[in-house]
Amino acid sequence: MAEIETLFTRAKLADGSLNDIGVAGGRIVAIAPTGALADAALQVDIAGALLVPAFVEGHIHLDTSFYGDKWIPHKPCTNGFDVHERVAFQAENMASAAPMGERARKQLELCVSNGSLQMRSHVMVDGSVGLKSLETILGIREEYCDVIDIQLVAFPQSGILKSPGTADLLDEAVALGADLVGGLDPASFDRDIDGHLDVVFGVAEKRGVGVDIHLHDFGSLGAFTVEEICARTVALGLQGKVAISHAYGLGDLDADTARRIGAKIAAAGVSIMTNAPGDHVFPPVALLRAEGVTVFAGNDNIRDSWWPYGDGDMLARAMMIGYRSGFYTDEELTAAFDVVTSAGAKALGLEGYGIAIGARADFVTLAAEHVPEAVVAVPKGRRVFKAGRVVAENGALVR
Repeated sequence: MAEIETLFTRAKLADGSLNDIGVAGGRIVAIAPTGALADAALQVDIAGALLVPAFVEGHIHLDTSFYGDKWIPHKPCTNGFDVHERVAFQAENMASAAPMGERARKQLELCVSNGSLQMRSHVMVDGSVGLKSLETILGIREEYCDVIDIQLVAFPQSGILKSPGTADLLDEAVALGADLVGGLDPASFDRDIDGHLDVVFGVAEKRGVGVDIHLHDFGSLGAFTVEEICARTVALGLQGKVAISHAYGLGDLDADTARRIGAKIAAAGVSIMTNAPGDHVFPPVALLRAEGVTVFAGNDNIRDSWWPYGDGDMLARAMMIGYRSGFYTDEELTAAFDVVTSAGAKALGLEGYGIAIGARADFVTLAAEHVPEAVVAVPKGRRVFKAGRVVAENGALVR
């Protein structure tokens, strides 16, 4: 065992036991009942608080949030939810917003202060903005690399086929530093499922990266697109490297059909992201998990052109997912917590995640007796540790 550099004492783990945790080189090197480990030069008293792995923010948009900027009133669509119209509203709002770097920093610090130390952000890359947004967010990622790990998705917000030059830009974005290639409603936005997916999976295959596709389409159209994505994933051997974000259509299906498609999603190793939006159906979390699907979560939009809500708190998101899913038992509440922690880590392919020897010392303290209480109470006053070093406390960054 490596010599302990920092000893975290009296930490309550998920099983209710009090333990001391030894950290060296940014990783957990020892876990033992309180008092069983030798003293270390640096000690941090957890004082009986619940200690859990840092939250995984699996889907967010650092480039388009107005958090910390002037208040921008929400503009409703003229005739029901329409992605094309929302994209147009976003372009209008972005033109008068504060500089992207300022807004991204504020949103990032909000997320870290709430306990998210792993993140996947989608960043606009299309004919309307080129690579400018990605270049800005790549700089922000480097600036905050000591407090949070960030995956970036090259996201064609204006479509691929409808936005000339976007196919080449997505390829260039990955070469520049994006970790995954994204997509947007292949059928309803670009109106060409095969053409859209040819580009997305073509870039993924060429560059050896994963895929994360926005899919807002409802009903049978959305379900059919899910199946097409699964087929592409298997054909290219990308199991475990593909995610579908939102997948509203899975919430429109009868239970038997949802189970059938859920089994196909699980077999393809495709993950499903949901933020349990208030005015849409969303994937049936319990049903999909029962079929073996990795379901993870994200805050998605925070105070932007899509909706005015969002607090950057993945524990609150777990509560919302549980509330909207009708989760009441301790087992169900623990499942909601898993969606924003371990399942998110699996979907993002994170190494060394969790409270275990050898894992990264990225964790959060919560004023709760156990995980189910934490999900329903969403306690604040958290301490957030990255690589065994405090990076946020009581809602503010410590650097």
